[in-house]
Amino acid sequence: MLKSILFLGALLATLPAAAATPAAPAQTRSCHLPGVEEALRCLTLPVPLEPGKPATLNLHVTIAPALRQGARPDPLFVLAGGPGEAGSDVLPLLSTAFRRVRATRDIVFIDQRGTGLSGKLDCPSDSDEDAQLSDLEADAALRRCIAASKAPFAAYTTAAAARDIEAVRRALGFGRINLWGGSYGTRLAQAYARAYPAGVRTLTLDAVAAPDQVIPAGGHDAQAALDRLFAQCASDAACAHAYPNLRGEFDALVARLDAGPLTLNLPDPRTARQVDVTMTSARLLDTVRNMLYSPADARRLPFLVHSASAGRWQPFVARRNLAADFAAEGAPATLLHLAVVCAEDMPRFTPALAAADASPLTRTLADRLKGLCRAMNVPAVPYVAPTRIAAPALLLSGALDPVTPPRRAQDAARFMAKAQLLTAPNVGHGVSQLGCAPRLLRAFLDRPEASIDGACLNEIPAPTFQLGSAGPQP
Repeated sequence: MLKSILFLGALLATLPAAAATPAAPAQTRSCHLPGVEEALRCLTLPVPLEPGKPATLNLHVTIAPALRQGARPDPLFVLAGGPGEAGSDVLPLLSTAFRRVRATRDIVFIDQRGTGLSGKLDCPSDSDEDAQLSDLEADAALRRCIAASKAPFAAYTTAAAARDIEAVRRALGFGRINLWGGSYGTRLAQAYARAYPAGVRTLTLDAVAAPDQVIPAGGHDAQAALDRLFAQCASDAACAHAYPNLRGEFDALVARLDAGPLTLNLPDPRTARQVDVTMTSARLLDTVRNMLYSPADARRLPFLVHSASAGRWQPFVARRNLAADFAAEGAPATLLHLAVVCAEDMPRFTPALAAADASPLTRTLADRLKGLCRAMNVPAVPYVAPTRIAAPALLLSGALDPVTPPRRAQDAARFMAKAQLLTAPNVGHGVSQLGCAPRLLRAFLDRPEASIDGACLNEIPAPTFQLGSAGPQP
C-alpha cells in the first residue's frame, strides 16, 4: 500500500451551500465493531454514486454517542487519512484523542466511499505470496486488479466524499458540525468547509496538508526528516558511539541495492522457515520513508541500518513485514487511494516539480504511480484556487513529520480567517492522541474563539534510540 499525504485543494467551490436540516433524523442501529468493546450506533445511508444518476452506494457511518446526558448539538465528524483509510479503522481514537471531547459531544465516523464498510475498493492480497513478488510483478498484479474492477473510479473523488459528508449531516438531523481531519482527512475537511460553509462550526486539522500539496512531490519533506534523524543521532552520545558512520552506512546500502537486487536467505521473521527474500533499493527506501512517520519507529532506524550494513538483514526484513502482518481487513483501500491520487495529484506533478523535489526516498514512487494511473484511466480533476475558510480552525503539526511538517499548516492557514497553529517539537505524523492534545481539542471545541495555549505540547518527550537487539534505551 502506498502510504502518503495528498494535496489539499478547494475542489468543491462551485457546489451548492448547505441544505436545510430535515426534521426527522435517520434511524440508527446498535452495532459492535473491531477496536471498541462497547456497542455503538451505526447507519447505512444510500448516496448517489454519481450526481444525477440512479445508481447508489451504501455509505457506512458509526456514531459514538456522548457519554453525558444532554449532549451538545454540534457533534464531531471524524475524517480518516490515506486516502483509503475508513472511519471504522480509526475507532480506537475514541479512547485516546477524543476521550475528552466525547464527554459532551457525539463522535461521528464516516467510512469514505470506497473504504471500509462503504464498498471498499481493494485487491486480494496474501502476505506470504506478495513477499515473493518482484517490484515489477507486484505492479503487474495491481494492474490486473484494476482491470478486473467494475467500479467507476471517476466517482470516487474528494468532491464526492464531501457531498457524502453533507448527506450524513442532513440524514442525522444535525445543524452545524465540527470537523476533525487527520492527514488526508485534513484535505477532505477543508474541501467540505469550502463547499458547505453554513454547515461548519469548527475545523481541527492534524498533520495538515496544504492546498497546493501534490502527493509524489514529498521528497523534500521526507529527506529533511531523514537528515534530521541522522543529525539527532550524531548529537546523542550513545547513538553516535553505537553508530559513528550511520549516514555512510545508509548511503552504501542504497548504492549497493541500486546496483542490483540482493537475494537474502534467512529465517522468515513470522514462521522461522528459511526463505529467500529479495531486497531492492525501492523496498529499502519505502520502508525507511514509512518509518519516519513515527519518531518512536524512526529511532529504531539506526540499529536496522547498522545491522543490515553488517549483513544482518533479519531485523530490517521483520520491520518491513510489519505492515503486512497486521493489515488484514483494516488495510487502506488501494484502488480508492489510486482513484484520488491519479485524478487529483498526478496531473499537477510536472517535470519541473519532480526535478525541484527530487530525493532518493521518493524517486520510485512517481514512476510507479505513472504506470498505475495509466491503468486507472481516470479523468483529471481541475485544480481550483482555494477560497477563504471563515470557521475557526485549530491546526496541529509534528515538527518531525516527513510528509506534512509545520510549513504545510502555515500554507493552509493563509486561506483561513481564524486559524491557530500549534506544533509539537518531538512528534511526527499525528498529534491529537498524544500528551495534552486531547485536552486542547476539548478546549478548542468548547471555546473556538479563545486562544489555545499549546505550550504543554513541548512536554511530549522524544523517544530514545535503539542501540541493540534488546530494544530502545530505557
